[in-house]
Amino acid sequence: MKITRVETQVVTLPMVITGATPRLRDRAVTSIDVLLVRIDTDEGISGWGESFGHRIFPATRAAIDTVLGPMCVGREATQIAAIHDDLQRLLHGIGRNGPTIYALSGIDIALWDIAGKVAGLPLYRLLGGGPRADLPAYASLLRYGDAKAVAFYTEQALKRGYRDIKLHEITLPEVKAARDVAGAGARIMLDTNCPWTVVEAVEMARRLAPLDLRWLEEPVFPPENVEGLALVRQRGGIPTAAGENYGTVWDFRRAFEAGALDYAQPSVTKIGGVTELRRVTTLAETFGVTVVPHSAYFGPGLLASIHCIAAMPGETLVERFYCDFAENPLGAAIDPVNGRIAVPQGPGLGVDPDLRML
Repeated sequence: MKITRVETQVVTLPMVITGATPRLRDRAVTSIDVLLVRIDTDEGISGWGESFGHRIFPATRAAIDTVLGPMCVGREATQIAAIHDDLQRLLHGIGRNGPTIYALSGIDIALWDIAGKVAGLPLYRLLGGGPRADLPAYASLLRYGDAKAVAFYTEQALKRGYRDIKLHEITLPEVKAARDVAGAGARIMLDTNCPWTVVEAVEMARRLAPLDLRWLEEPVFPPENVEGLALVRQRGGIPTAAGENYGTVWDFRRAFEAGALDYAQPSVTKIGGVTELRRVTTLAETFGVTVVPHSAYFGPGLLASIHCIAAMPGETLVERFYCDFAENPLGAAIDPVNGRIAVPQGPGLGVDPDLRML
């Protein structure tokens, strides 16, 4: 079964906003970009993938359209590991992170979708998982920078059945507002997106400690400073999480060896797809680190994350970016119900994007 074509498409999903508008670096966030990857074969089977596309999709799309995609045409679609490793070796001079690896991620996910369709199995069963109907999800709130807004969305998420909530705030009042609303019955995590020096991060962790956070995510800039993150873990009093900005399993290995992480967060659309995420999962087991994949996206990447988590031996949370859309190409497949999200049972990823909507 030969690959005949690799195509990309960007879909912009306008949000339905019921409260305060989230912000990113003082810019209002009112929509999400999804970079889809479609691989066709000479046997009429197509696979869908997703490459990380928030804000930087033109670079990732160019990497697929002009470099990686043409390299894949003519290859045997079922030889996923060979394609994955060949592309990593051929492109290591371009970079081991960023758009090139994001591009590889989308291609790898699409190839696993094809493999599942050929086998007639949902991906999580192909990966060795037992039957699972659904998984627990956590509401990953966007950043608001306002305590009242955080309280509003925390309360809304709790009413929708979530028991685990992640914030993206960087000051104490917003985090306290979430804890005040949630009480002691809900677990709260905090993702700060690399804002602080090591000294600042330790100080903030100590100030945040009374709020009983499950983890403190990416408190140190740059994210490569795994030794600094290890110091925050040792001195701050809160378990640490990181990994969405790591490019390969080797980045995770350095973090594990430094003793930097309690929770590893590989991102399937950023780290090289299903193939590399599973390598991270295997390595994490040897270091005793819990894997909770990063999955702040809404296309085949979210579905791939669900399948990878469903194939894990224990139960792990699925991250669901907390925003609503009037419509999306995957329909109800991306929407949790009562804090749980369904594991698609069709072959491959289980759900193809709606072509009419695209």
